[in-house]
Amino acid sequence: MTRLARWTALTAAAALLTAGCSGGSSDEDRDEGRDSDAGPSAVAPPGVPKALASQRLDWARCEGTDEAPAPDGDWRCATLEAPLDWSQPGGETIDLALIRSRSTGDDPVGSLLFNFGGPGASGVATMPSYADTVSSLHERYDLVSWDPRGVAASEGVRCRSDESIDAAESVDSTPDTPAEERAYLKDASDFGKGCEKASGALIRHVSTADTARDMDLMRHVLGDDELHYFGISYGTELGGVYAHLFPKHVGRVILDAVVDPSADTMGHAENQARGFQRALDDYLESTGQEPEQGSRKITDLLERLDAEPLPTSSPGRELTQTLALTGIVLPLYSEGSWPSLTSALEAAEEGDGSELLALADGYNERDPSGHYGTTTHSQRVISCLDDKQRPTVEETKKLLPRLESVSPVFGAFLGWDAAGWCHDWPVAGRHETPEVSAPGAAPILVVGNTGDPATPYEGARRMADELGKDVGTVLTWKGQGHGAYGSGSDCVDSTVDAYLLKGTVPKDGKVCS
Repeated sequence: MTRLARWTALTAAAALLTAGCSGGSSDEDRDEGRDSDAGPSAVAPPGVPKALASQRLDWARCEGTDEAPAPDGDWRCATLEAPLDWSQPGGETIDLALIRSRSTGDDPVGSLLFNFGGPGASGVATMPSYADTVSSLHERYDLVSWDPRGVAASEGVRCRSDESIDAAESVDSTPDTPAEERAYLKDASDFGKGCEKASGALIRHVSTADTARDMDLMRHVLGDDELHYFGISYGTELGGVYAHLFPKHVGRVILDAVVDPSADTMGHAENQARGFQRALDDYLESTGQEPEQGSRKITDLLERLDAEPLPTSSPGRELTQTLALTGIVLPLYSEGSWPSLTSALEAAEEGDGSELLALADGYNERDPSGHYGTTTHSQRVISCLDDKQRPTVEETKKLLPRLESVSPVFGAFLGWDAAGWCHDWPVAGRHETPEVSAPGAAPILVVGNTGDPATPYEGARRMADELGKDVGTVLTWKGQGHGAYGSGSDCVDSTVDAYLLKGTVPKDGKVCS
């Protein structure tokens, strides 16, 4: 998956909150009357050593950091021990950071596990800020999330320094000359070498399948016979892989903002080119512009920036073509952010790149001090272990005309991104496309949004088809933005709530307008 397939909220949440996990607990730290778990479930993951299968989680207050306080409320953190290498579950282990808030009602269903996408999103950081969105579910579910292996507090990786990231801003992400191509590919190769050095043996054990197996161990240790799960963006691929590996353990599963499991590396690039162009066209129409003319105006701006970056109010930094495109992408994730795009584009046309640079920094998790988050680092380590394909420059150039016909604004960037993302990667990828077929699994609710930019709507139907007959059930929302639940549709929210709270499966193909 390319770098644009991320869930918007993870950027804001990670910037505002980084919750650590306490290594111990005391009586006063425990939830009053509710912190003693029943223990592991009766349905243990196959092949897991007894020491791991029988572990009890030591829930304690989450620790804050120098940059952000611990989350307010009754959130507790714990550490789960899992095999580093699932092919040798009795060998070396890895610690995974979890966060939880116990259900508030008297008739709990169990745990509801959340993955917020990326790959690379910190569930420990994001879950508390997402709790208001899923407050209707909290009465019957313990809200649980975690940092997947290779992410944040679960042995997260940092592949290069902040200074090196800033220096790489000068690398052209849509190279036009042989010299620019060499610089682009060298930067990609250097990034991979930095990831290998930072992660060591872990770089070979952070695949989506590895994380799905972690989830089943998590389910068991949390005391649940079935996994109840809410996956967003990349989290839908993770949910599909889990269902394939453990169909009999599937409980109530929501997949929202769905990744197309049938698409390979270049297929994802084309899907996203179509999705972001579709969202941009909708934005342009909302401002009274004809989409083709509006796109031409934006491509003209990007071409000027390719030749001469714009000055900004940030000392020593300019708005490059790549940063401008990144700044345009971020507001397309949410219709409520469209006015910020209008303002930033108008400022850029007047010669000031500051607003687009600020939007790009938000997407890239760069704070005012120049410190970057590590989501993109983890995302690259995970996705490059998953994806077997390594498109060459020659293959990419042949596909660029098609991608540019799909999206004159985003096509070239996404094509080159697919070529550079895992270029010269130190570890071979696992598969062409993920396996998500889940015969015999309980019904899974697949939620697609017709205006989704990063995971276009068509992926929802393809996910449902690949999950299999009587498993994948599609709910459609005719809306805008990345993801449907909690985005303003009472129809979507009530349908999802009925499924998760009561087990009511809607008719396949239900549409919310």
